[in-house]
Amino acid sequence: MQTQYDMAQLATVSKRSHCCRAVIRQSITDFIVEEVLAFTPSGEGGHVFLYIEKKGVNTAFLAQQLALFAGVPLQDVGYAGLKDRHATTRQWFSVKLEGKIAPDWKKFSSDTISIKAQHWHNKKLRRGGLLGNRFQLRLTEVKGQESDWLAGLDDIEKSGVPNYFAEQRFGHHYQNLQRVHDWFEMGKVPKRRHQKSLYLSAARSWLFNQVLSYRVQQKTWNALSLGETALLAGTKSSVFIVTESTTGLTERLAMMDIHPTGPLWGKLQSPAMLTQQQEQQILLPWLAWQQQLEQLGLTMARRALRVCPQQWQWQYHREMIDLQFFLPAGSYATAVLRELATIKNARA
Repeated sequence: MQTQYDMAQLATVSKRSHCCRAVIRQSITDFIVEEVLAFTPSGEGGHVFLYIEKKGVNTAFLAQQLALFAGVPLQDVGYAGLKDRHATTRQWFSVKLEGKIAPDWKKFSSDTISIKAQHWHNKKLRRGGLLGNRFQLRLTEVKGQESDWLAGLDDIEKSGVPNYFAEQRFGHHYQNLQRVHDWFEMGKVPKRRHQKSLYLSAARSWLFNQVLSYRVQQKTWNALSLGETALLAGTKSSVFIVTESTTGLTERLAMMDIHPTGPLWGKLQSPAMLTQQQEQQILLPWLAWQQQLEQLGLTMARRALRVCPQQWQWQYHREMIDLQFFLPAGSYATAVLRELATIKNARA
């Protein structure tokens, strides 16, 4: 299916978000991200964990520089996830130094790179090894009624936001989705394993977003129906089928203890439930993508349709708004911002 890929086409919950406008990333310190590990380094072992603050530097480049500085192969450098270049990020890296003399890490620092902490651990840092990320964001050139902004800030704290995958998941100008189209519908198979993994992830994320957008339009993105797959908050795989509607279930849903889910597409391990049959109908325009993901051996997984920012704090200064919040790993700050206002990225 050839299409124009655009996140702006995805539905938003709040209509106020179209009345309010602001700019993000006017300065590199307007977007600050701090990684929070899902575990505590053991304090011993052959891998040094470095907590590094970087400004205007992307993750892959820094990993290469660490490998060169330590005199190790690139595969001996680990990190939990990619972080945006146009931001101030505090990110964990691991470097395997078994049998080697540790370099003087103070000499690695520069105007844009600073090592904030280091610990030893017995294993390499792997992708997905995060509990989540803390964000400190500054919106500038704020336009719109103060009452709309305040109502939007309050709604996000109470009800959360649709848990969309954000633009960075799809590559510059959505080029990863175009590569998926070339692969799935034109037969142009990527040559590299890394590329295949990247494009498969983008395809599943895009299909999830289509289902979520439909649920937002239907006002069911934060509701559970019989036959639906629900997810226990704070987990990625503790799912269960809703077989009856109870007061307790409704209360848990309202308290954000459980969430409705959408598909990360792949082959079903059991007969399709009612909601999954509905998802297949929603994604009929993307049937070729569904079929390819199944044929390539991916297994159907579930992702929460909503996310509620934790430790939500904000300060409104008329033409400037400061935000602070925590999101679990896999959720995006830009998904929060799009429910608040139409946001212009000054670095785009």
